[in-house]
Amino acid sequence: MLVAIWIFTIVPEFLMRFLSWVLVRTLYRLRLHGIEQHVPDEGAALIVCNHVSYMDALILAACIPRPVRFVMYYRIFNIPVLRWIFRTAKAIPIAGARENPELMARAFDEIDATLAEGGLVCIFPEGALIRDGRIAPFKSGVERILERAAAAGRPVPVVPMALRNMWASMWSRRSEHAQGSHPGKMRLPRRFRAHVEVVAAAARTGRPDAETLEAAVRELRGDAA
Repeated sequence: MLVAIWIFTIVPEFLMRFLSWVLVRTLYRLRLHGIEQHVPDEGAALIVCNHVSYMDALILAACIPRPVRFVMYYRIFNIPVLRWIFRTAKAIPIAGARENPELMARAFDEIDATLAEGGLVCIFPEGALIRDGRIAPFKSGVERILERAAAAGRPVPVVPMALRNMWASMWSRRSEHAQGSHPGKMRLPRRFRAHVEVVAAAARTGRPDAETLEAAVRELRGDAA
């Protein structure tokens, strides 16, 4: 225990990953498909995934064996309780160009720097939580990330991933509408240990566009919202 505490104080990301693992494994029964095969053990990679609930980043952090830097909307980043975890995990807050162009520019710089250092970055290209259970069109930000990396002579692979069975989660928009809750407010789950699937596919190379990546994630998710 003393060694673990010492490690956590030196590398707080490990504490975040441990807390994420405990929280996620307590709330859900996870079924993982293709993560060990398709997420590289080392080197830079960009992960793209559908965005269903406020818990998505924590679920992926608990499933992916390497540290991941998540890019998330700054309002989700600032949710009470979760904010400390996101900050400790070195998540990258981002805002829309009209909301805060400086924050948006800093986010893209941080993403580029992380990939240049050989790290993993995960983005949710829909840009917001889904509102009707269906995947929203992917935005062009993913193309901008890949373009910057390619222009610097270091193209990165893109790993499509999908979350299944999270639409009924207490942290999804469906739950907000059903219960009349304020976005980001903690709500009691209707049932614990629900089955959630996380699926990964083979990495795409050669700067795939947003439409291609969206199709890949849609295929992975199938009919399971």
